[in-house]
Amino acid sequence: MPGGTSPKAQLIADEVRRRIATQQWQQGQRIPDEADLAVEFGAARATVNKALQVLADEGLLERKRRAGTRVVVNPARKATFTIPIIREQIEKLGQSYSYRVFTVRRGPPGNRIVTDLGVPASAPFVHLQAVHYGDGQPFQFEDRWINLAAVAGMENLDFKHINANEWLVRNAQYLRADIEFSAENATAREAQLLGATAGMALLVLSRNTWNDKGLITSVRIACRPGFSMKALD
Repeated sequence: MPGGTSPKAQLIADEVRRRIATQQWQQGQRIPDEADLAVEFGAARATVNKALQVLADEGLLERKRRAGTRVVVNPARKATFTIPIIREQIEKLGQSYSYRVFTVRRGPPGNRIVTDLGVPASAPFVHLQAVHYGDGQPFQFEDRWINLAAVAGMENLDFKHINANEWLVRNAQYLRADIEFSAENATAREAQLLGATAGMALLVLSRNTWNDKGLITSVRIACRPGFSMKALD
């Protein structure tokens, strides 16, 4: 729910989504009124309204004036995406995997994380940049922000020596994610680390994941020149 939705509304939407996913609130069931949810979550009614509207836009809730809000029956099928472990991708190609962290820094989140994703500026984050290799050749460049408050015990991890992609996939369960694919010109740093030419078009994947505590991680992955991806139904 990047942009325009407060962190409190995000948390409410995540909890409502969880109740629907676990069938605590079943299909066709009318959910509590906004006023009751506002009391439960300790939030303004307008904040609850925004959270429910997000889920209505996703096709999970049906909102009718004077009839209340109900969980949609047989919601429309949406695309699903499994976050891959990059090591496994490389090994499936028959290549030897290796991984190197070039930058790791603890501190507050960057301006993009605060502005676009609604994360508090005081939140504890790790910013890391790393490259995944196949047979010693650059495969993907990873620029990642990790919210240390999102998963218990994560603040004690040394991401300079722990593969963040693999650890997060295996340990950080998420409630929702947004993913964007784009073709972008390689920056000077990306070109250097991927063995490309500055300005060369690269496939870029940007992904954000959330749980009930907020944003878990925001990552931008630039793929090596010539990288291809297949989508299976």
